[in-house]
Amino acid sequence: MKVGIIRFPGSNCDRDVFHALKLAGAEPEYIWWSKRDLSDFEAIVIPGGFSYGDYLRAGAIAAITPVINGIKDCVKEDKPVLGICNGAQILAEVGLVPGVFTENQNAKFICEWTELKVETSRTPFTSMYKKNEIIKMPIAHAEGRYFTEDLKKLQDNDQIVLSFESENPNGSIQSITGVCNEEGLVCAVMPHPERASETILGSDDGLKFFKGIVKY
Repeated sequence: MKVGIIRFPGSNCDRDVFHALKLAGAEPEYIWWSKRDLSDFEAIVIPGGFSYGDYLRAGAIAAITPVINGIKDCVKEDKPVLGICNGAQILAEVGLVPGVFTENQNAKFICEWTELKVETSRTPFTSMYKKNEIIKMPIAHAEGRYFTEDLKKLQDNDQIVLSFESENPNGSIQSITGVCNEEGLVCAVMPHPERASETILGSDDGLKFFKGIVKY
């Protein structure tokens, strides 16, 4: 499977995602922000980092680049799209997933390992996990607090993907730290599965996110 990795000025997790996708058996390729036609790719990953320095707010400038139109075309064609950390913020900014990721409750950058609960296995990215499975992945963000005014709709539509299992480090509503669109093919998660893709890193729980893309 040919998977595109979107690069913006300020992206810094693109190489990690490339490595994780290779481990999962995919054929990753970098895509610069100015590319509009993504028809050659079967799936898209928007990695973490600080696109355009997070000026205005995280994801705001990246949201108006040409590649976003290409990503929207991929969504229309039912191709999986995964946004990680800054990628999740971008997906929320352009309305491809519900809700927003805003400043952490303590107004500080948080970088730590967390225990997470897999809330649904219906997405390609979580299809290799069991519902309610507890996994370990790190977070690293200053604007990761999730909020939505349509919490019941998310619950009714099975759109909550990940939640913090014990401690809620950033103050997200209902400890939510990953959501998807109604179809389950666009997924935005704040934790970094690519940083938990090998046991030498402290956990390989995140590798299944990428194996799920290949399996799809």
